[in-house]
Amino acid sequence: MSTQTEKAYRHFHEQLEKLTQRLLDMSRHAETAIDLAVDSLLEHDPDQARMVISGDRALDELELEIEHIAVSLLALQQPMARDLRFVIGAIKLSSDLERVGDHAVNIAEAALRLDTDGVHILPQPAIAAIAADARLMLVDAIDAFVRSDPSLGRDVCRRDDVVDEKHDSIFASIEQQMRGDPSTISASLQLLLVVRNIERVADLATNIAEDAVYLAEGRTIKHAERL
Repeated sequence: MSTQTEKAYRHFHEQLEKLTQRLLDMSRHAETAIDLAVDSLLEHDPDQARMVISGDRALDELELEIEHIAVSLLALQQPMARDLRFVIGAIKLSSDLERVGDHAVNIAEAALRLDTDGVHILPQPAIAAIAADARLMLVDAIDAFVRSDPSLGRDVCRRDDVVDEKHDSIFASIEQQMRGDPSTISASLQLLLVVRNIERVADLATNIAEDAVYLAEGRTIKHAERL
């Protein structure tokens, strides 16, 4: 291998490592945003909600940086096989994480809109449980992608059904509450928005998990059997 070839090879892998690190940085930001948003609701803490809203720009900037690194790798290095799948997947992953941040902002904004009159209708244990499930799905999906672990990716996909069931149960409970006490309608609508956004985080985790399987196996399981 010539010196120039060695240099190009080393540069390519340095850029791949940088891309991986930026994905991990963005993942931590997104996970923290979800934690803070849900906590701001459950703990009635407007300061945490405002932190989520003001911190969304950091996720946007990381998405742009990841896209720039990935496009440069595609244009200048022409990766193949698994490396190509990883670079393309990184672009999709950063987009999904940016959307996770948007959902965190939606939750935080809903928490700010809920006044003390809505506190007594908050199904706190149920929302805490579905949020914990969705967050763990996100963490595991990212781990599956970075480690190219198809088994973990499939496991995350299967867990989406559990979140969907909890989402439907909470929706039914809140709707019943609104019918029984119309004075709770305004606050209940905000809670429905929160639960919907949490469920969407789980959906995005599922997308990432599907991409993890594709990265590892070159096989698409979206809209197909996930087992």
